Amino acid sequence: MKTTSRKGIEFIKSHEGFVPHIYKDAYGYKTIGYGHLLKEGEEELFRNGITREKGEELLKEDLKIAEKAVNLWVNVPLNQNQFDALVSFVFNVGQGNFRKSTLLKKLNEGDYEGASNEFLKWIGKPPLKGLIRRRSEERKLFLT
Repeated sequence: MKTTSRKGIEFIKSHEGFVPHIYKDAYGYKTIGYGHLLKEGEEELFRNGITREKGEELLKEDLKIAEKAVNLWVNVPLNQNQFDALVSFVFNVGQGNFRKSTLLKKLNEGDYEGASNEFLKWIGKPPLKGLIRRRSEERKLFLT
């Protein structure tokens, strides 16, 4: 089973940013660290904040879900950059959205270029500057 490279983890960290305390993300979800969505009971656990080390530990655990989705649902060969770009995408949009996406459909048809263009459609409603940049960079990574 393929896993995210160190470069891929750093890529995701750069887009998520680190926040040591609980905050609400752009969609109102309680979050901490590098985009970790709080689960039942974690609000109390993290009420005093976390270190960067704990943030990375949470991220690596969270990435296992995205990695599993990419490994399970992508039926064509991927290089490490393509895998890392897809994990970043799935981590951000969720595995359910990925599974139903045209991006996955095109990719599994062997249309890598068409799949790469699908990244750019996932920029939020209304479009968010950060997502426009992230999708553009995920696409660029995917194409290398």
